[in-house]
Amino acid sequence: MKRIVLTGGGTAGHVTPNLALIPHLDKLGYDVHYIGSYNGMEKELVEKKGIPYHGISSGKLRRYIDLKNLSDPFRVVKGVGQAAKLIRKLKPDVIFSKGGFVTVPVILGAKLNRVPSIIHESDMTPGLANKISIPFATKVCTTFAETLTHLPEDKAVLTGTPIREEILQGDRAKGLSLCEFSTSKPVLLMTGGSLGAVRINDVLRESLDMILEKYQLVHLCGKNNLKEELVGIQGYRQFEYVNEEMSDILAMSDVVISRSGANIISELLALKKPHVLVPLPANASRGDQILNAASFEKHGYSYVLNEEDMTPKNVMKAIDSVYNNRNEYIDHMNHSKSSNGIENILTLINELVK
Repeated sequence: MKRIVLTGGGTAGHVTPNLALIPHLDKLGYDVHYIGSYNGMEKELVEKKGIPYHGISSGKLRRYIDLKNLSDPFRVVKGVGQAAKLIRKLKPDVIFSKGGFVTVPVILGAKLNRVPSIIHESDMTPGLANKISIPFATKVCTTFAETLTHLPEDKAVLTGTPIREEILQGDRAKGLSLCEFSTSKPVLLMTGGSLGAVRINDVLRESLDMILEKYQLVHLCGKNNLKEELVGIQGYRQFEYVNEEMSDILAMSDVVISRSGANIISELLALKKPHVLVPLPANASRGDQILNAASFEKHGYSYVLNEEDMTPKNVMKAIDSVYNNRNEYIDHMNHSKSSNGIENILTLINELVK
C-alpha cells in the first residue's frame, strides 16, 4: 500500500487543506499518517478524522526579539531527529506539507531519508517556515500565479488551494436553525480565524446596534473571546470556533467579514460569497494578508477595509456597500479562473510516488 505523511500546524489554515486531501487520498488507496506538534490544534482536528497522529518537538520561528528564540532552535533540532526517526519507521512514499513551524523538522527529516516532499504555499509570498524548507523540498505548490516568481523554477507548480468538499455542501436552512435566525433579514458572518481577531471583534461589538437594525450577525470570535453579556440578543450568535457547522453557516451568509488568509479567501471565492476583507496589519504580520487582499481587490472579488481604518461608521459603510453591490461581486467571482487545487495536488503526489 502507498503511504503518505501529511504535516502542517499552528493554525487551522495550516491544517484544513490537509483535511481536504484526506478523503481523496483514502480513495486512491493511500495509508495516511500525520506529523504535528505535541499539543497543537492540529492534533485534535486530525485525530477526529481517525488518522494516526505523531507528535514531535517544534519551536516557533519568530521575526521579533524574544528570549524563546534562544531555546527554540534546540527544540527544532530535537524535532528533526524525531521526524527523521519517524520517517525511517513509517517509510512513506511521499510527504506533503502545508506549512507552519512544525513542518520544518519534517521536511528536513524527509531529505535525510531521501523521501520526496511537497510543500504548499497558500499566500502570495512564502512564509518563514516554507522559506527555510524550500531548498530541501522536491516540489512547491502555489495558490497565486504571482508566487511563482519567488520560487525555484524547477520546483514551482501552480496548483491552487485544496478546498474541503464539505465546505461546498452547506445547508442554508440548517445554518439558520443553528443560529435561531429568521429569513426576514440578511445574514452577516464575521470570521477571524481559529485564533480570533480582537480588533475586528471589538469594533463589531461596538457597531452591534447598528448592524442588527439591518442584518443578523453570526460572530466567530476565536478562543476565549466570547462575551457572556451578549448571549441571548436576538439576531446575534457568537461561537469561539466551528468546524462541521461551518459549511451550513457559510451557506446561510449573505455577506462575510474575514481576515485575508489564503485558505478562507479561496473558500469564499469558490462559494462566490460577497465579502469584506480586513487583512492582518503589517505590524502584526509579515504582510502576506495585505498582499492577498490587494490581489482579490484588484480582481473585483473583495472590498478591503484596513484594520487601522476600522470604526463603526466605516464597518457599516463596508457591509452596506458589499451587500448592495453583491451581484457585481458575484459576477466578478464567477469569472475567476481559480480552481480547487485538490486534483492538481493529487496528480503531483502520484507523479512523485511513481
